[in-house]
Amino acid sequence: MSVMKRVGALLAAVVVGLGGASAWAQKASSGDYQVGDRLPAKSVPVKGGFREISWDDLIPADWNPEKFFADLKLDELQDSDPRAMEVMQKIREEWDRAPLVERFNGQRIRIPGFVVPLETDGKTIREFLLVPYFGACVHVPPPPANQLIHVIPDKPIAAGLNMAPVWVNGVINVARFDSELGNAGYQIKGIKVEEYKDPMPK
Repeated sequence: MSVMKRVGALLAAVVVGLGGASAWAQKASSGDYQVGDRLPAKSVPVKGGFREISWDDLIPADWNPEKFFADLKLDELQDSDPRAMEVMQKIREEWDRAPLVERFNGQRIRIPGFVVPLETDGKTIREFLLVPYFGACVHVPPPPANQLIHVIPDKPIAAGLNMAPVWVNGVINVARFDSELGNAGYQIKGIKVEEYKDPMPK
């Protein structure tokens, strides 16, 4: 299991353990996707010289967020513990300063993820966060900065892609971007956004 999948399971436990079970479960599915579902990558030839990467590629090899969780002593907290919000704030701060992989600057990449709109007029989405799993930034606390990509497409995409799975092709850069929904560590501009049509594995 990848680092972020293990940490995601830990974070889910934190949310539920700190009284967030209802928020975690509320509207927890859409179609075939459940909160926390990730899209399987599919290595296929891509025109335009885009190299397919995974979300784990965006995490520095020496970053160990599990150590941070171990120091929080989560098993000592109860649902009504007043320290709960303090713990969630510490997690948020740690996630916001998560280290990035500088070598990706300027690379032409292709990556699958889910759309979380930032700017929309109800018909189109002009700006969005690309997130690695369904429900990120909406139903659960946002992922760390190295698992969020701020996307500004060349052309607005259909509003129907809100929370939908997509492939994003484009040039990625290390560029931090803060928003109410989450703080991204990467940015892609001038890209092609395609609907992700591969079925979820059963």
